[in-house]
Amino acid sequence: MLDIAAELNRWSEEGRDYAVATVVAVDGSAPRAPGAAMAVDGEGTAIGSVSGGCVEGAVYELCVQALQDGRTVRERFGYSDEDAFAVGLTCGGVIDVLVTPVRSEGPLFRAALAAAVRDEPAALARVVRGPDGLLGGALLVRGDGSYEGSLDGRAALDRRAAAEARALLDAGRTGTVEIAEDGTSCPGGLTLFVESSVPPPRMIVFGAVDFATALVRAGKFLGHHVTVCDARPVFATRDRFPEADEVVVDWPHRYLAGTVTDERTVLCVLTHDVRFDLPLLETALRLPVAYVGAMGSRRTHEERNQRLREAGVTEEELGRLHSPIGLDLGARTPEETAVSIAAEIVAERRGGTGAPLTGARTPIHHDVDGGIGAVAS
Repeated sequence: MLDIAAELNRWSEEGRDYAVATVVAVDGSAPRAPGAAMAVDGEGTAIGSVSGGCVEGAVYELCVQALQDGRTVRERFGYSDEDAFAVGLTCGGVIDVLVTPVRSEGPLFRAALAAAVRDEPAALARVVRGPDGLLGGALLVRGDGSYEGSLDGRAALDRRAAAEARALLDAGRTGTVEIAEDGTSCPGGLTLFVESSVPPPRMIVFGAVDFATALVRAGKFLGHHVTVCDARPVFATRDRFPEADEVVVDWPHRYLAGTVTDERTVLCVLTHDVRFDLPLLETALRLPVAYVGAMGSRRTHEERNQRLREAGVTEEELGRLHSPIGLDLGARTPEETAVSIAAEIVAERRGGTGAPLTGARTPIHHDVDGGIGAVAS
């Protein structure tokens, strides 16, 4: 439900009751990942999606029913061999959906939504399988390890659930975890679905060039917090990059060495100037980031690699460099180039090949990091 936190937070502030349906498990091919959500308020207004259209009507009715009777339910939707037009996922997958009624005055969900809107690290843990009466029990776990709410009032169970949720939150992941009903580490008693809300991943674009303008838009579209960095103040201006979250005037390697990055960070080097590229890539290729790409021709790439080797960069480190940056789409314009770069970033994150799906026998949906953008998500 945290993937539609902004809209649900507004509903809560307006005093609306609603029911939210969240995808808590996926088996096989399905359009949306765990954490995808759809909500319906008391007036019948719907937001979000759990399947891209396949089962929305049935889920809508479940939300309306949950608002009426106040009960949390879990429902499974899958492909029907007998009737391809039956309610189900004609793509062949199976999804489990948890439908939860939420009252506007409920403090736990309001706190979870507010944290997500403020980009504060938090995880919402809910029981999706267990004894009668526990379904829908919830905890909100903060980034500092503190938590509020309860699964069923038992302190030992809540402590264990909070610890498991914190582990997923620290990894920036959304997923399920099993714990024993008595709160021990032995699985098999309860299944919790943990939604992690973490700040958006960073994209740092080095080089305030025309290609960067288009790439900023693509990065924002993918859900990144986008920074543009260039040592030239005449080019690195807010007027040229109004959609960037930050525009920094500094030497790229110096800025990168002093800023915060993590394993989700994407670095795109568009400077195309050896004065900037070499010291920047020496630093970038030694950081535990998700992606490092650099623009340039194949000849530029080979010459740059040789200079990096002479500077002490190892072959293993060089192997992390995506250069020339982007997938082979035949791109020419800045916008087309931005699409090719964004596509390579997605493929790297999700484990895709970048090859056409037509005629391929590889899975359409890959599960590499198990998380939501985070990502969302």
